Order: sequence, then structure tokens, then C-alpha cells
Amino acid sequence: MKQLQLLIALSEHKSLHKAASAMFLTQSAASKALQEIEGMLETTLFERTKVGLVPNAMGHCAIRYAKIITTELNNFCHEISDIQSGTGGRLAIGTIMGAIPGILISALNWLRVAHPDLSIEIIEGTSRNLLDLLDGGQLDLVIGRSSVSPEPYEYNYFPISEEPISVVTGSGHPEVAGDMPFESLRDYRWVVYPKKMPLRVLLEKALDVAGLPSPVNAIETGSTFTTIAILQKSVDIVALLPTDVARMFAQAGLLKILPVALSIPADTFGIVTRKGGMPTAAADLFIRAVREQSLAH
Repeated sequence: MKQLQLLIALSEHKSLHKAASAMFLTQSAASKALQEIEGMLETTLFERTKVGLVPNAMGHCAIRYAKIITTELNNFCHEISDIQSGTGGRLAIGTIMGAIPGILISALNWLRVAHPDLSIEIIEGTSRNLLDLLDGGQLDLVIGRSSVSPEPYEYNYFPISEEPISVVTGSGHPEVAGDMPFESLRDYRWVVYPKKMPLRVLLEKALDVAGLPSPVNAIETGSTFTTIAILQKSVDIVALLPTDVARMFAQAGLLKILPVALSIPADTFGIVTRKGGMPTAAADLFIRAVREQSLAH
């Protein structure tokens, strides 16, 4: 454990002296621990540079697994403690925005009734960021997409639902009689997600199919809250949102869904776990709940 914790500290501080101080070790003890783990692996893990100790390819690999192993050991200790104390355990879930109103909330309601003592942490974000947290051991599972990873084969993926998308604008937008062709959005300003994010990719494909140029005066943000706040008071700005999310805010009177049909098929999302990892009992319960609720949804 000492060597694994040192690798994590070195990745954060990039200095043997600072890492040793953070771990309450002498610098010579930290140096010895690093030599021990490099000796076991028969390779160097860090390069000395002007900015400090920087991990090489082997170092990045070792740090990644050091985080996973230490987190799993901590989870093991917590779960044993929970069993001994009679509490319901802990579960850390990462989820994309589009899964929250339908799939996630329904599964949580099921769990709350079936296992009221279970402690749950929920982190909302992009699939890419959530996979990083999953790799680091901070999450037990992710509701999202493994396809955004450069190494999707590193994960178990169980698709659970499509994610239909709607075009939304401010609640003060005049009512539209009948359908709006996508081409009619030519004169609107767009709030867009950063490049390579699924909704940004889908928008660019839809614009291309409609023969429209990419918006040059777009407002770019990865925040759903910011997107909704911008749209709320506007009638000439539009954005794409997952339909379940759009309906939730439309029912609250914050947004209006425009009758625009997208020519691009809806993408899917699912349950993502690390390959080779053993889900906790709480994670197994949640996965079962999600699968049942996705069938009902």
C-alpha cells in the first residue's frame, strides 16, 4: 500500500520531497519505496524534467492501477464495516444528463423502497469524464456510453435505452402550428456543446444533412444549467437536449420544445462497468433495477 500511495502522491505533486511530505515520510523513505516498486516492475516509472517528476507510459499505467487498487481496498473496508454495523452499504453512480429524468430516477425510487439504508452518491457529467472517474475507482458504474473512450473494449457495456433528442428554445417562443422543417432554424442562434461531445456531433450531422452551415456565432458550453438559463429568456436561440430532459423543463414552464424532427437516429446509452472488476452487492442491485426500469420505460 505504501508504494501504491506514493505513486498517486507523485502523480499529484510531481516532486519526491512534496509527495513524501504529504505522506508524512522522510524523503529517503519515499525514495526507497519508489525504488522498491520500480525494482519489482523492472523499469523506471518517472522521468526527471524541468517541471518535476513526470510519469512515462509505464508510470501512467502503474498510477492508474494504483488508484483502482487503493479505491477498491477502501471500498472493501467500507463494505465490511457496513455489513458489521448492519447498514445498507454505499454506491457511487455516474450518469449522463439524458438518463436522469427517466431511467435513473425510476431505478432510485425502486432502490429506496427495496433498500432504504443504501447510501448513494450521484455524479452527473459527460460520458468521457465519467469513464475517467470509473477508471480511477471513484465510481462503481456509469450510465453513459463506452464508445467515447479510445479503448471501449476496456469496459463491459449493456445498452439500456435510446436517447431521443429535441430542439428547444425559450418558453416565450410563439406557438408553432404544424411541423417545422429543420431548415427553418437557419436564422436562429445555437447553444452548442463542445466539439466531439455526442450532442455536438449529432447537431453537425443534422446541419450537414439539411444543407446548413455550422453556426459561426454559436454559444458553446458543456453545462446543461447554463444552456437552460440562456434559453429561458430567449426566443431566437435554440439548442439540442435529450427529450426526457426537455420535457421536464418544458413542464416547468422554462423551455419550449419546437416541433422539429431530426433526420439523425437517436443514439443509445447503457450501463458501463470496468472489465475484470467485481461489482459490489449494491452495484448489482442498481444494475438490476436499471434493467427492470429500462424495460418499463
